[in-house]
Amino acid sequence: MSENKQTTIFKSKTLMITGGTGSFGNAVLNRFLQTDIGEIRIFSRDEKKQDDMRHDFQARMPEASGKIKFFIGDVRDLASVKNAMHSVDYIFHAAALKQVPSCEFFPLEAVKTNVLGTDNVLTAAIEAGVQSVICLSTDKAAYPVNAMGTSKAMMEKVIVAKSRTTSSTKICCTRYGNVMCSRGSVIPLWIDQIKQGLPITITEPNMTRFIMSLEEAVDLVLFAFEHGISGDILVQKAPACTIAVLAQAVKELFKSEDDIKVIGIRHGEKMYETLLTNEECAHAEDLGDFYRVPCDKRDLNYDKYFIHGDAERNTLTEFNSNNTQLLTVEAVKNKLLSLQYIKDEVASWEASK
Repeated sequence: MSENKQTTIFKSKTLMITGGTGSFGNAVLNRFLQTDIGEIRIFSRDEKKQDDMRHDFQARMPEASGKIKFFIGDVRDLASVKNAMHSVDYIFHAAALKQVPSCEFFPLEAVKTNVLGTDNVLTAAIEAGVQSVICLSTDKAAYPVNAMGTSKAMMEKVIVAKSRTTSSTKICCTRYGNVMCSRGSVIPLWIDQIKQGLPITITEPNMTRFIMSLEEAVDLVLFAFEHGISGDILVQKAPACTIAVLAQAVKELFKSEDDIKVIGIRHGEKMYETLLTNEECAHAEDLGDFYRVPCDKRDLNYDKYFIHGDAERNTLTEFNSNNTQLLTVEAVKNKLLSLQYIKDEVASWEASK
């Protein structure tokens, strides 16, 4: 979506971001705050992170920071979600528990936030007459093997099912891979290890992961907002790399001589991730830079489908981090250097030497 289109569609509108103090929320604020958007509503449960965000944007964008409104609440609590939903036009639902190991140890907590919390947001949005809700999912929801991925897979089912209950609120889902340098991700950890003169720790060198920037994550959500049909799951075609290549790229950017230490796969991790399953490929649409998985509009009356079946199947096949474009060390370095965070960290590190 072009900047002009963003400005037109969001002009004077109120956008609510659940889990808005996270990396995605900050990226949306940086993108939209100086447009003609009316208000950006940050909904989250951590008052300290809200206060930090408030002061940050007051310092960096004083002329526009008044558009940000902060609401303390928890997606697990339907009443608190409803209290923040008045006069909202659009929602980006980013609130989630997303750390794989912690969800493995506390799976019911993942269910409460990722599944029940999403249902609360959608229930409140439909009741309040919100125009569009775009929910953020993950590649770990496709063929899930861990609690985080399983809870996100169930979240997607809730989203699709809820889309069938309303014709007034558009509900779509976006699914993407690892967002580089987002909060809790591995690259900031490696940078800290380099600064401390410690070995870079990696789980398994041959493991592959999709990689994308926060800006690309925002682009996918905006694509869903503009082009998605209610019930859609939209997937961005992303490149991938091995963990060894990613670690080597970070080492070379920071001119580190420290070793790379293999520590083994953590609880619930896969060797590669999937963005589009074989089953979804049967009816997915290739939109160039994206895939669209439309909602299955059939009801529970399956008898007629045994009589009038559809014998044709799409020629698409599973899209995973092993069969997508695998980036070289140089390509990953170039992608990393497109991030302001990496530019700042490299400059700071070089200045301290």
